Amino acid sequence: MSSTGRRRAGIAGAVVGVASAGVAAAALAKRYAVGRIRLRPDLEAGEPFGELRGRPTTVTTSDGVSLYAEVDGRQDAPLTVVFCHGYTLNLDSWHYQRRDLGDSHSLVLWDQRSHGRSPRATPGDCTIDRLGDDLAEVLEALVPGPCVLVGHSMGGMTIMALAERYPELFGDRVRGVALISTSTGRLGEISLGLPALLSRAVHKVTPGTVSLLRRNGNLVDKGRQVGNDVAFLALRHLGFGDARNVSPTVVDFVESMIRSTPFEVIAEFYPALMSHDKLGALAVLDPVPTSIMVGDKDWLTPVEHSRAMAAALPGAHFIEVPASSHLVQLERPATVNDALRDLIKRVETDAEVLERAERVETDAEPVERVKHVETDGEETDR
Repeated sequence: MSSTGRRRAGIAGAVVGVASAGVAAAALAKRYAVGRIRLRPDLEAGEPFGELRGRPTTVTTSDGVSLYAEVDGRQDAPLTVVFCHGYTLNLDSWHYQRRDLGDSHSLVLWDQRSHGRSPRATPGDCTIDRLGDDLAEVLEALVPGPCVLVGHSMGGMTIMALAERYPELFGDRVRGVALISTSTGRLGEISLGLPALLSRAVHKVTPGTVSLLRRNGNLVDKGRQVGNDVAFLALRHLGFGDARNVSPTVVDFVESMIRSTPFEVIAEFYPALMSHDKLGALAVLDPVPTSIMVGDKDWLTPVEHSRAMAAALPGAHFIEVPASSHLVQLERPATVNDALRDLIKRVETDAEVLERAERVETDAEPVERVKHVETDGEETDR
């Protein structure tokens, strides 16, 4: 080899060496950062995430999908609370709500199609409207009486689809609604916490990128399995408003749910989420007590979207939860659970008032019409 060739080979080797050293250093720094986070005191370390179980059952939908569900809580309760989870999650995302509300209420939790323990659906049936149909069939099969619906993110959209497609259920079967970290639409316009120009660029390239990656979903999933530290750090900062103090155990729990959702499923539901538009369905919720909750640092379904929903439903209770982001039911469970208890109390109070009014109307004695003689001697009815 000539001196020039040896020099070029030496330069190339040095470049590769520096690059390899940089990658190794980045990986080491990442591992060091995650390790330090995990060494901090963690109050949730002993929490049995993913281990709380109810009575398992399935609901077979009209298009043949056997949805997985669990019935839990107090089965003699007059009111059932139905939980609808979000995109890439599963019914276990309601861990704290199941734990704290089950002693006093009947609970139904279900995995949306292609999520959790529910089987994969065909891509053409991964739509928000189809999720609304699924919820109607879950209510028909598992909820014998009045209920309160609670939806997080895509689960809130599912409830809006139910309202649009089955408005007759609201007021009679559905007595109350909680919409948590959700939106009526325009998700394709959100900033994602980025500068406007960069946000527009991201939205422009994301659909094509998602579609391209979907074709190699198995390879993407293999990469997700080995990228836990990166996923942990990203989720810690993007999914939670108080990243410095969020429990590493909670972050791991959420990351495991997201990782268990195949990338093909993520890609199949992505267009439905971006095209979701259910602002008109909110009017159906007007007769029933409604709570709207959102973290003040939510970048995925921003506060402005929840404020717009609250403006469309002036009777709703609007709660902006401080120092929290999209996973508010896991980050601030006490606040969310208190709001749900308040909603349930409002529903029960309304039901008691209605029941008393019906009882009074039923028990009222018929008024007997008698002749009354006025002082001038003329007879009148009374």
